[in-house]
Amino acid sequence: MAYKDDSTVMAWELMNEPRCQQDYSGKTVNDWAQEMATFVKSIDNRHLLEIGMEGFYGDSMPDKKQFNPGYQVGTDFISSNRIKEIDFATIHAYPDLWLPGQSEDSQLAFVQRWISSHWTDAQMTIRKPLVFAEFGKSKKDPGYSLSARDSYINSVYNNIYNDAKNGGSFAGGMVWQILADGMESYYDGYEIVLSQNPSTAGLISAQSQKMTALARSV
Repeated sequence: MAYKDDSTVMAWELMNEPRCQQDYSGKTVNDWAQEMATFVKSIDNRHLLEIGMEGFYGDSMPDKKQFNPGYQVGTDFISSNRIKEIDFATIHAYPDLWLPGQSEDSQLAFVQRWISSHWTDAQMTIRKPLVFAEFGKSKKDPGYSLSARDSYINSVYNNIYNDAKNGGSFAGGMVWQILADGMESYYDGYEIVLSQNPSTAGLISAQSQKMTALARSV
């Protein structure tokens, strides 16, 4: 079976975290996303399509750059996700990498602002669903603890659920990254092996059940 005919595929992603350090306006990546989105949809218009963006703001709405973590990466969350062929927007968040040296509270406050700004934009400006496609907490961070990671994941999950429950644009969130036993070669500090982390597995399961129940009620 061709992938374009496979009903188990949810969506295609154009590229994981596209960036362009030569053009911070976001226009170069935007033009590329338009070209590739048109091409992919010409081959497969039965599946959803998203870009794979982290959520950095560009030149289309300069006032939004205040929500970036102090720098830009050459993408424009607003203009690129308004491309007609793109079906839903994505954001990622790695405050431990983006805001090194800042306190746990400062990093969490950044994520709260990041979430709030993007779900508002997805609902009011882009008018498409939003997926928190990557978030996690690295074991390599100084001061890491399992309870801190669980607290962070739970905070993000609560934001997603509450927005969705109130009719907002959030369609779900995915932690980075869930691995099976015996996949040590893929460990990057963010790995979550469910059999080894029952508290985290419980959070993920509970969120899945809550979002599933919410979807069935609407």
